[in-house]
Amino acid sequence: MNGRTEPAQADTDAIARPPLVRELLLVVGLFLVYKFGRQLATGHTGEAFRNADRVWDLERAVHLPGEGSVQHLLLHGDTLIHVANIYYATVHFPATAAFLIWLYLRRPAHYVWARRVLAVVTAAALVVHLAFPLAPPRMLAATGLIDTGQVYGPSVYGPPETDHLSNQFAAMPSLHFGWALMVAIGLIMATRSRWRWLWLLHPLLTLLVILGTANHYWLDAIVATAMLGVALSVINLPQHTATTAGRGADKLVPAARDEESVLVGAGR
Repeated sequence: MNGRTEPAQADTDAIARPPLVRELLLVVGLFLVYKFGRQLATGHTGEAFRNADRVWDLERAVHLPGEGSVQHLLLHGDTLIHVANIYYATVHFPATAAFLIWLYLRRPAHYVWARRVLAVVTAAALVVHLAFPLAPPRMLAATGLIDTGQVYGPSVYGPPETDHLSNQFAAMPSLHFGWALMVAIGLIMATRSRWRWLWLLHPLLTLLVILGTANHYWLDAIVATAMLGVALSVINLPQHTATTAGRGADKLVPAARDEESVLVGAGR
């Protein structure tokens, strides 16, 4: 090893940070395309319920746990199920937005990677929603489940026939779970704290909520996980995601240091 030194990769993220206005327009544009694209799947009520019967029968055939057992856990008290409904209604978008904002400000290279993954997963989900409309378990009498939003409140959905703001027949895949899992994975990858694995509580809690409120089937979460896995396998995290942008940009490190040593400051 010689004594040659080179600038640390600490300023790589600063160079990689994309223009803010462009990113805002891109993220808002992707959201609007998805939101309006979902409306194309409305009106397929009969097909959505036939697919729901198939999903329910398949889950029983492969002996997946019943969604009812999860809902039963939340029905021990009105407060618990009410909190679950609030979580379902309020955490999904703000948590994902906060995740992207934090990455943009503190880990720009991770931000570009995470934004690409989320865009691919969301676009693929839209295709599935159009090709496979699916009524959620709260609408399927065979499940015996309660629509906890309607019974205990708050509910984010109105009657399907008059709800023009959302497509209630887009249960598979569950983007509630897929996005929550990506938030956890992204934060684990972007930090080095010994506590970073606790971020996995977010998708686990989300899974409990979406099943317990009867808004999704187990298969909705399984398909979302598979789609996220494919996206992560084809969209690589940039090699140099060393530190928060601007931190230690003037430091010099030995050229032959292991990359892991460079990354150690990422979560401090």
